[in-house]
Amino acid sequence: MLRRWREEDLEPLSVIDGDPEVMRFIGDGSVHTREEAAAALAFMERGWDERGFGIFAVELRETGELAGWVGLTVPGFLPEVLPAVEIGWRLGRHFWGRGIATEAAEEALRFGFAEAGLDRIISICHVEHASARVMTKLGMRQERETVVPAHGQPVRVMAITRSEFDVIHGG
Repeated sequence: MLRRWREEDLEPLSVIDGDPEVMRFIGDGSVHTREEAAAALAFMERGWDERGFGIFAVELRETGELAGWVGLTVPGFLPEVLPAVEIGWRLGRHFWGRGIATEAAEEALRFGFAEAGLDRIISICHVEHASARVMTKLGMRQERETVVPAHGQPVRVMAITRSEFDVIHGG
C-alpha cells in the first residue's frame, strides 16, 4: 500500500538507509545516518507540497510494516536529463525478490500519469543494479547510459510515456 509519511517511519527508514547492501548502488554507495534519513524523509514530504507529487511510503498491507519507498521526483543529480520526472524506489533488503517494487512502482506510475498529469516518466539506476529488471517489467525502455557528474557512477536511464503505459497496463 502506498501512503504519505508518518513520524514513526523514521526508525525503519533509517534502518533501510543504514544497510550497506541496500545503499551499495545508491549515490556514492555510502550508508546514511539517522539524521540523514530524517533529512531525506523531510525532503520527500516537501516534494508533495512543492510539486503535487512525491515519494510514497510503501507499507505492507498484511502487517503495516514499512517496506521502503517509491515515488516521483525531479532528478537534479543528473542535469542532462532535465526537464524530467523520475520514478525511483528503495526497499529494505528482506523485502527484495517479492514483487513489491514492481507492484508499488506500477501504482506510482499510474498516479503520475493519471493524477499528476505527467506525459513521460524516467527511471535511473546504476548499470549493475537489479532495479533495471523492475524497469523492464514496467515496460520502460532504455534511453541511454551515462555517468552521474557528482560521483562518476555509470547509470542507465529508462523511460515510459503515458500512452505506452496505457497500452501495457490498461491505463
